[in-house]
This record gives sequence, structure tokens and C-alpha cells, in this order.
Amino acid sequence: MLEGLMLGLNAAISPFNILMVFLGCFLGTFIGMLPGLGPMSIIAIMIPVAIQLGDPASALILLAGVYYGAIFGGSTSSILINAPGVAGTVASSFDGYPMARAGQAGKALTIAALASFLGGTISAILLMIFAPILSSVAKLFWSAEYFALMVLGLTAIAAFAGPGKKLKALLMSVFGIMLATVGESALHNAARFTLGIMDLQSGFYFVTLVMGLFALPEALFLVLDRKRGAQQANQNEIKDLRISMAEAKNLAPVVGRQSVLGFLVGVLPGAGATMASFLGYAVERNLAPKDQRDQFGKGAQRGLAAPETANNAACTGSFVPMLTLGIPGSGTTAILLGALVALSVTPGPRLIEDQPEVFWAVIISMYIGNLVLLVLNLPLIPYIAKLLTVPRQYLIPFVVFFSLIGAYIGQNNPTELLIMIGTGLFAALLRFGGYPLPPLIIGFILGGMLEDNLGRAIRKSGGMEFMWERPMTLTILLVAVLLFIYPIIKDRLQSRRA
Repeated sequence: MLEGLMLGLNAAISPFNILMVFLGCFLGTFIGMLPGLGPMSIIAIMIPVAIQLGDPASALILLAGVYYGAIFGGSTSSILINAPGVAGTVASSFDGYPMARAGQAGKALTIAALASFLGGTISAILLMIFAPILSSVAKLFWSAEYFALMVLGLTAIAAFAGPGKKLKALLMSVFGIMLATVGESALHNAARFTLGIMDLQSGFYFVTLVMGLFALPEALFLVLDRKRGAQQANQNEIKDLRISMAEAKNLAPVVGRQSVLGFLVGVLPGAGATMASFLGYAVERNLAPKDQRDQFGKGAQRGLAAPETANNAACTGSFVPMLTLGIPGSGTTAILLGALVALSVTPGPRLIEDQPEVFWAVIISMYIGNLVLLVLNLPLIPYIAKLLTVPRQYLIPFVVFFSLIGAYIGQNNPTELLIMIGTGLFAALLRFGGYPLPPLIIGFILGGMLEDNLGRAIRKSGGMEFMWERPMTLTILLVAVLLFIYPIIKDRLQSRRA
């Protein structure tokens, strides 16, 4: 291991590879800030460029920099205009955007930058130490365990169920799962619930739904609520960029817990940064004291730090199954896996032994990349946050334009624009009715994976016995039940004491 580390260090600190880290981080951060334009598209475009570099280590360092740079930068549009740049930063908008509206945009971006840096750095250390061990643990997960993991992720709906809204949150999550069943599934090639519309053959596009649920209703509310739009436009001075020592002490345990949790979720193939961010948000909401828990969704600093830490830690963790097992942990790492094959690098358990310079160079570059991202983002926060000072009549077309572009560019299909507009109007009605939207998107994200793994588990065991046949499956399901009922029991006990 020590010899491999030295090989990786020598490769990573070469001037050319340092340049690749900087270039990848810069491009990833910029692309991540644009609503709807995630890292997958830019990585796919840059694969031919990376192959021309010749050196597999340099190519992978460049592409990896784009990946975690996009997750790092994706929080900016989530916080400032409530239009998540990438799927992994959807949860960051739940408390980041309310902070920005309350005049704390600079502090929100500072917390996001520091939490992302610490989450990525701590997970890079964990990756260096535990990668060989965790690759063996990942082999133990079968379809039954992945089904249980999806159920565990769905317990995040409890984090969005305010007083008297638990049933509404549950209904929204069920509706999200229903949307995930539209189109062909991984188990059956037949189209379902498409109403004869060919464009729904492959289901709903994630970016279209996210833009419709979060960005378009926000633009509509800015038009309808003139006081809110005027208040937002009059914030000419961005201040309060620093976090106090008391705030740092409050956030430190959150960052520590979510760095470990996000890394472990990222290690599991198929989980990824999106699930890690939702799960991290739910866990911290349930662990927070009563006075702080009530602030989640209204501008809680813990609610911003948790998903930002978890999603960046999961990005690093997702390299474990990709490099050591050849199993992509997310859609982005699936593209990176294709780049590895194109570079004549065979991922798997033998990679650490056969090509240690590639494996360890990527890990060492993550340390450097996180530092580069911090240096790039922190000085720019006062200028990025000035986006809030854009007059309302300019900000609304900006949000709508990038939402439409983000929805169209992924599928090159004009039907996506109609779906997004319809979703936006429906989401506005739901907001008027007091229905929480995050459970809907959680149900949609996890619904497809839940169905696929449930089908495989039933086929393998011949029935529902898989839930208790394997101890790991039963343990995860029991934890999911506990996480779901814990806040309910806690609220009732506090009510009795009161």
C-alpha cells in the first residue's frame, strides 16, 4: 500500500496532472452551476479528449475532477435560485434557498463550500484506508439488500413531514413512486402507463421533473408575490459571509457523521450522491434537537451542511465499486467506467496490484482537487451571491430559460418542455395546498431502483421470504422502520411532557 501511495503521489503531483485537476474542477464547477446540465453530459463530451492524453492516470484525473467539481458547484444554483444544478444537490435547496431568501446567501454558500470540502477530503482519506476492504463488503450486497437500502432511503420522507403533514408527505412519496413506474422497467420490456404517448416509452426524465417541481414554481411565485420579488431584488449588499465559532461547533458533528455516512452510501453500487444527500438530510433532521428540527426546511444550517457533506463524500466513495469491482455506483461513474475501458484499463480487484499508479493517482488527486475547489469557490462567493441582486424582471427569465434548456438538452425532445410546464403548474397547486414536494422527488428517484431490486429478489427467493432470510436485509429493514417511527414517538413523548 505504501509503495502504491508513493507511485500515485509521484503521478498526481506532476505539473501536467495538477493542470488536469485544476481544469477538471473548473469545468465541473461551472457546469454544475447551470441548472439541469449535470456532469454526465460534459464527461461524455470530454472522453475523446481524455483518451487523446494517452496516460490513463491523467485522463481519469481530469474526468474525476469534472465529476466532483460538478457536485461541488451544483449547490450554487440550488441555493440562489432554487434550481438544482445536479441531482445530488436537490436536498441542498431545501434549506439553502430559504437562507438565501432570508439575506444569508453568502453564509449559505460558505457553509456549502466548507461542508463540500471537508466531506470530500475526509472521504478521500477513508477511501485510501478502506478501499481494499470495502470492495469485499460491496460483494455481499444482493438485490434483497439493495431493496432494503431503497426502503431505508424512503424513510427520508419523515424529514419533510411537519406538524399535521405526515399523511401529505406519505402521499407525495407514493405519487413519486407511481411516476417512476411509467415506461419500461429493467425487468420487463413492455411499456406501462404511457397512455399511448411514445415519448413516455423510457419514462419521465429526472431533470425535467426537478426543473418543473422546483424552478418553475419559484419563478411563478416571484411573479405572483410582488413583495417577495421586490425584497429579493433589493438585496444589494451581500454580507455575513463568515460563520461564527458557535456555528462551526454546531456543524462539526454533522460534517463528521455525514462524511462517513455519505462515503459508505457511495461505496454501494447503485446508491450514489443523490441518495446519500437525501439520507443525510433525513438522519440529521431526526437527530437534531427539537428547536433545531423545527427549522429544517426553513433555513437550518444543519439542513444545508448535511446533504452538501454527504453528496461529496458519496462521490468519492463511488470510486470504490468502480475501480475495485468494475461496478458503477451511479450514472456518472458508469460513463467513467466506459472511459476506463476505452483507455485499456481493466477495473476490478486486480487493478490495485496490476496498475497501482492509476488507482492511487486518482485518490491522491482527490485531495488536491478538493483543495482546488475550495480555493476556486471561497474567493468567488461574494460575486456569485450577487446573483440575488439581479432585478426580478431579469431573474425570472433567467430561471425559466435555463430550466427549459436543461430539460430539452438531456433528451432533445420538445415533449419534455410540455411535461416540465405541466409539472410546474401542478407543483404550484401542490404548494398552495401545503403539500411538501421533496418526498415526491425522493419517491421518483428511489422508486425505479426499488421496483427492479424487489423483482429480482422475489425471483431469486420465490416469494417475500427474502426479507428475513438474510440477516443483513432484515437489519436494514428494521433500521428503516426505526428511523421512520423515531420522530413520531419522540414528538408524542415531548407532547406528553409538555
